[in-house]
Amino acid sequence: MKNQRNIVFGTGPLGLWVAQMLLEQDKEVAVVNRSGKLGHKIPARIKVIQGDANDSEKVFEICRGADAVFHCAMPPYPEWPEKFPSLTKGILDGVKRAGCKLIYADNLYGYGDTKGLPLTESLAYKATGHKGKVRASMAQMLLNEADMKVVIARAADFYGPLVTNSAFGEMFFTAALTGKPANLLGNVDLPHTYTYIKDFARALVRLSDQDDVFGQVWHVANPPTATTRQLVSLVQEHIQKPVKIRSAGKRMVSFLGLFNPMLKEMKEMMYEWEQQYIVDHAKYEDRFGNDSTPHEIAIRETVEWYRASLDIR
Repeated sequence: MKNQRNIVFGTGPLGLWVAQMLLEQDKEVAVVNRSGKLGHKIPARIKVIQGDANDSEKVFEICRGADAVFHCAMPPYPEWPEKFPSLTKGILDGVKRAGCKLIYADNLYGYGDTKGLPLTESLAYKATGHKGKVRASMAQMLLNEADMKVVIARAADFYGPLVTNSAFGEMFFTAALTGKPANLLGNVDLPHTYTYIKDFARALVRLSDQDDVFGQVWHVANPPTATTRQLVSLVQEHIQKPVKIRSAGKRMVSFLGLFNPMLKEMKEMMYEWEQQYIVDHAKYEDRFGNDSTPHEIAIRETVEWYRASLDIR
């Protein structure tokens, strides 16, 4: 069997973990971003390529001869409406011309507010905010390509090593480890599904190897849904000290968004944090089983990564 060549667009946490998972399977892998440089140290066997995903000709040149292409790229959060569709169209057109499989890493925004009902792959796209509408339109654009192999994997809010810009990321873990009040969103006592970043990456790689999954949407497997407070308790157990938390509701997020562009964008998504938010992954589990990482282990690995990055003993 020939060594499979894989291309990963995007060198954020997910893209880098996908590359690592591919490398662990002895597959050839290259990651692509606009600068051709990385802020993290990666194994030498992972090639870094400079390329603008908006340029379908460049995408074609990079992907020609590859087996699978992973779309893990995204523009800065506040710039999604202006830049995300063009980026995705560039990747789609280039990959289609190159004749590769396309594996797209998506989130759950396109469904919109389900009023606390569990999220399944059969839900219609009913997002009313601009980020949700962008995600929904891109997913539809990809799935409309009936003459190429495209699969969409969706994850919940994720956390883990390398993850900083998330609701359960740097603003929480850095504060918790340095003894400061840690900021969270919404009602921390409601059930909320979280995805461990490594599980998301593993699911993307697994889907890339199965011919019968294409043309479909899959919710990746997660550990049992817990409350945010329960995850905070796991952090406290691991670091052996209490963590004081401050939780911001929609009104506070609206106010803080006047000064913080990232928080301004979170206002649209506050429904996730003001009612239960449970993701159903029965379809994926029926096909592949559930080998998701227990939160106890995922929290430990996340804390240890933050300790190392902050140089905290």
